[in-house]
Amino acid sequence: MANFSPALFGYGALLLLLATCLATRTEQVRLGIACAALLALPAAVIHSQVGYALLLLAILVVNGVLAARSWLHDAAIRFSPEEQALRALHLADLGAASVRRLIDQGHWITAKRGEVLIRENHAAPSLFYLAEGRALIQRDGAEVGTLTDGALIGEATVLDGAHATGTVTLTTNARLWFVPAAALRAYLAANPDIAAGLHQGFARALRGKLASANTRIADMPPLS
Repeated sequence: MANFSPALFGYGALLLLLATCLATRTEQVRLGIACAALLALPAAVIHSQVGYALLLLAILVVNGVLAARSWLHDAAIRFSPEEQALRALHLADLGAASVRRLIDQGHWITAKRGEVLIRENHAAPSLFYLAEGRALIQRDGAEVGTLTDGALIGEATVLDGAHATGTVTLTTNARLWFVPAAALRAYLAANPDIAAGLHQGFARALRGKLASANTRIADMPPLS
């Protein structure tokens, strides 16, 4: 203990602030700043730096209160079971309030078997979430894959307006959430923090589809 330096508190606070820079949610940033202030506070007290101690205490209190208020607000938000499934599968990087606002930009519908959601060589009209049901993916008229409960549809092209590489048709009656492409792009442009979390969800969905495609290829019989 004789070699202990109060400066270590300051170094620890700086490292915590560095880690906070990697946070994607506002309440996480506020909590990180509050914890960094708490960690640096003993060094200011030990060195009798009253002004610094009061400033750190103010930072701690303000950010702690804001983080707590954000969590209390999130705790009061309610989701239906199908909304909760959508959140868990594709929107886990967003806070409850952000998820609520994003879901409210779209609509829940019941669609019939045979309905075409996306057409090959056309821009995706909407981003779709297939809560229940099955869909067929075709390219040049040939089947290339299927989609089942929990799949996102259109995430690869909906944000940039690029043409889809396949046609997606429902093969059963289905329960869907969808948000029109133009409305989604406008909303994300005005809310870049939500856009960052949604992009991560899109990336996970695409990785899952790639893994599924690789599995199908591996299971195919060898060419004779």
